[in-house]
Amino acid sequence: MDKRTFLMAGAAALVSACRAELHSTTANEQSAPDPDKPLHLKLAHAAEARLSKRVVYDPAYIALDYPGGDPPDDRGVCTDVVVRAYRGVGVDLQRSVHEDMTDHFSDYPAFWGLSRPDANIDHRRVPNLETYFSRQGALLGANVPEDDLQPGDIVSWRVDRLPHIAVASSRRGGAGRVRFVHNIGAGPQLDACYDAWPRTGVFRYRPWLV
Repeated sequence: MDKRTFLMAGAAALVSACRAELHSTTANEQSAPDPDKPLHLKLAHAAEARLSKRVVYDPAYIALDYPGGDPPDDRGVCTDVVVRAYRGVGVDLQRSVHEDMTDHFSDYPAFWGLSRPDANIDHRRVPNLETYFSRQGALLGANVPEDDLQPGDIVSWRVDRLPHIAVASSRRGGAGRVRFVHNIGAGPQLDACYDAWPRTGVFRYRPWLV
């Protein structure tokens, strides 16, 4: 079973478990823009803006423009939520990951049998984003207390060994739970799922502070 089939088949059950506390806010609620907000809040808001989009989960390899390339707006996977959120604050992960992989290719996972970087897909793979964020000093660990998370933080998991990634929202759920914008098979959704699966990393990547 490929990743798309698995995720789509299991999405309903997984989302139901994540959403136990989320009845107070609708999924398409939008955050009010505020030019004075810090960029990590704008990053969270850019992710939240994706909640109003109808997106088909589609991991197909396609040729992208470079830099600034993106799949069609109605197509995407979990990594595209992250990439599009960062683009909302002027950060192009396609370019950043590609340039880092070009200079440090051997430091990146070799799961796909590639012999060189590929700007069409590298930034759309969770292990590569995990590696890139870690190389930039953004890894906070895997067991950060949930109360210490901030809007715009990035969290990755393994869902039955399949990599998954999301953006921490500015909106808290019941009991103050952190909610995440992610695409786990049914388009961008807002879920309190920090402890839903084994975590592999919590990242606070803010290149504008460097």
